[in-house]
Amino acid sequence: MRDFSADHSALALNTATLGHNVEGQGAGWSPERIIDACAERGFGAIAFWRREIGGRAVEIGERTRAAGLDACGLCRAPFLVGPLAPKPRQAAIDDFHASIDMASALGASCLTICVGGIVEGTHSMTESLKQVRDIVADAAPYAAKGNVKLALEPLHPVYGGNRSCLVTVRDAVDMCEAIGHAAVSVAVDVYHVWWDLSLEAELNRLGKERIAGYHLCDWMADTQDVLLDRGMMGDGVADLKSIRRAVESTGFEGYCEVEIFSAGNWWKRDPGEVLDICVERFKTVC
Repeated sequence: MRDFSADHSALALNTATLGHNVEGQGAGWSPERIIDACAERGFGAIAFWRREIGGRAVEIGERTRAAGLDACGLCRAPFLVGPLAPKPRQAAIDDFHASIDMASALGASCLTICVGGIVEGTHSMTESLKQVRDIVADAAPYAAKGNVKLALEPLHPVYGGNRSCLVTVRDAVDMCEAIGHAAVSVAVDVYHVWWDLSLEAELNRLGKERIAGYHLCDWMADTQDVLLDRGMMGDGVADLKSIRRAVESTGFEGYCEVEIFSAGNWWKRDPGEVLDICVERFKTVC
């Protein structure tokens, strides 16, 4: 396992940690201010959200690289199926392509995909996953042309109904294998996989080439909101070092991306304080 106590250049910030994924949350720092603050603290990369990029993808990507940082990801594609997906289906597909275009213009190494919940009327995880697989398979060649990896992110089973019918790394690996395209990969998020005792075996099936991202946070034992009450690393019950050991056992040497949705705590704090604590926890508990 890598030793981050003296070198934290593998640390990345997902700007959701500052509330930038939700309108009206956080301190409202500009992308430029975030880039400068991360560079000053020795972060290696930033993953942005579409709502803060707007029509400035090329400009923000260039600004990020000029500061010595990588754009390690873009969040996210639209929900592809289920009750929260754009309607009609073609609207979801069109927005999916638009998100690929934005990731390409930003120079992001991957586009995160939260696939959406159970397709209305089916009552079927199997059928819902099949529809997701078909949509992602159709988009994979388009993503490859833009040099963008599509990062399927399995979410915690609590989100199965509305946000993600893809709830295990096993099913994400199965989908990658069924599609069989080099542009399709997986993002592994501590919040969603910390409970899964089969994680290491499934990651070994996946291999390092198909791990597009590793996301850090913690699961609070007394979580008050399953969407917006994630913990800072070290404040919860997840075995962070064991999870990273499982990820790195594949040979993965990519960025470790802090992504904390926390409307009641971390989003209310000064962003500089949040970034400083991210660095400290990354070096000591991750």
